[in-house]
Amino acid sequence: MLPADTLGRVLEVDLARRSFQVVDRSDLFASRLGGTGAAIRLLAGEAPPAADPGDIPVVLAVGPLNGLFPLASKSVAMFRSPLTGNLGESHCGGRTAIALRSAGIGALVIRGASREPVYLAVRDSQVHFRSAATLWGMSSSSTAARVMRENEGGAGTRTILRIGPAGERGVSFAAVTAETYRHFGRLGLGAVFGARKLKGIVISGTASQPVAPFAKYRRLYDEIYHAAVDSPVMKKYHDLGTAENVEPLNLLEALPTRNLQSARFEGAAAIGGERMARSYLGRRLACAHCPVACIHIAARREAYENEPYFYKTVMTGYDYELLYACGSMLGLADPDAVLRLLERVEALGVDAMSAGVALAWATEAREKKIVGDKETLFPLAFGQVEPYRQALDALVLQPNEFYRTLARGVTAAAERYGGGDFALAPGGLEMPGYHTGPAALLGFLVGARHSHLDGAGYTIDQKELIERELPPEAIAGKLHEEESWRQVLSSLAVCFFARGIYTPERVCRCLALTGCQVDEEGLKRMGRDILREKIAFKLANGFSWDKLAIPDRFLKTPAPGKGLNEDFLRRGIAAYARLVS
Repeated sequence: MLPADTLGRVLEVDLARRSFQVVDRSDLFASRLGGTGAAIRLLAGEAPPAADPGDIPVVLAVGPLNGLFPLASKSVAMFRSPLTGNLGESHCGGRTAIALRSAGIGALVIRGASREPVYLAVRDSQVHFRSAATLWGMSSSSTAARVMRENEGGAGTRTILRIGPAGERGVSFAAVTAETYRHFGRLGLGAVFGARKLKGIVISGTASQPVAPFAKYRRLYDEIYHAAVDSPVMKKYHDLGTAENVEPLNLLEALPTRNLQSARFEGAAAIGGERMARSYLGRRLACAHCPVACIHIAARREAYENEPYFYKTVMTGYDYELLYACGSMLGLADPDAVLRLLERVEALGVDAMSAGVALAWATEAREKKIVGDKETLFPLAFGQVEPYRQALDALVLQPNEFYRTLARGVTAAAERYGGGDFALAPGGLEMPGYHTGPAALLGFLVGARHSHLDGAGYTIDQKELIERELPPEAIAGKLHEEESWRQVLSSLAVCFFARGIYTPERVCRCLALTGCQVDEEGLKRMGRDILREKIAFKLANGFSWDKLAIPDRFLKTPAPGKGLNEDFLRRGIAAYARLVS
């Protein structure tokens, strides 16, 4: 069992009543560790099928290793997604996990909706409801954060979560930004905040965490620390970051380009990790309690209008997914243009991947005359950045029916206008940047979050399916095994980049120092159970294995992994459904 520390304390906030209470859920955290495992129980327990979205809580949760061990730096958000209508789950680094633990809570549960814009100031399990009337409508999410930072205490362990204009206006793929460069990005948490008139949350505190015996803890801490800093994989993340993946995936012909009309981009080297680091890298950042510093920030010099000798330096985060979504997917090979587009994505508070795929679909729909300039308003064309910047603003302002529909995602847009054969949103979530073969696509379709990080199918494609073809049932088994284990990691909650470090054996030793005694098989069983609970929530809220659409574009654009055809994928879907039933 877990010790009687703060992890089992759940802070429940009611926005409508402007009330809060702390409840003891040590039983829940003991049986499900924390993070994802605790969050799905807290969510599903209050979200009956067909419940009104306003009645379904938002859950932020952390795990037993946060604040104690290196790379245990993630927090989990769980909610019902306005994009897919079922499970919404997003993970965020930065300081959020440390702030929640310092505030003396293992989870924050937010219910109801405020009548007027509000932000929450959480300090040591106490909640203050602050008016956000003057923050609502600000053109940049960072401006609102600056105001909250100046008004609230808690510097050091404080986190500031907030939405931008996209969340306020209900864009279904709006993000919640943490600090400056971290996000709860996928599946629309920002729109959920906006619907509840919740502009942001400031979290801080002074709580500490028990660990004993200290000498044993320090030895294990040092073991994990050195495993991280001495790892060649972690060196890659530190030196070039995930942007290093652009050129290798391009050589494999697995880099989605121009709405996946191709999987090879002639401009890959121009936006790859090496070029970005040499020409633009301004600084690296690390999440709290992480020695790797994989966050890469570009420094771009921009002239002031009518001031030829005066410049400002604009700092913009970049990584592989951002360079794919706002680079190759839109045919943009100019790194300066890509960074300017990413700056607008950041200011508006939208998920970069969903936004990039939405704009790519709109561009191809215009090319094919499915829609015209009357709908798009701007001459969207692959390789032209300025129309994309204007279209991003239109996604938020929604001046016509086309942008109101596109703001609900490419699935909704294709249902309204056509073009479903190239609407690239498996399971309703716009695709990530991997066209490696059947394992990746199957993972996008069946994974609980429809994410490449669910079962890492892209790895199966590259390690196994380039040389041979595996039966779809075998691929489904590999995806299920990996996704089940990742439920344990996200319940702890550690960064998936550290999955090679946090082995089952090492996780058991870490947990023992927090007072939790569990063996390796018990951990794996827990992971399978958590995944099953997540799938059950999806099925209860409208998800259907039989209704999963496979757009033709995925099947017609060649991929390196063998076996990419619809019959193969349907067999894999059926096999996966049996494994999680």
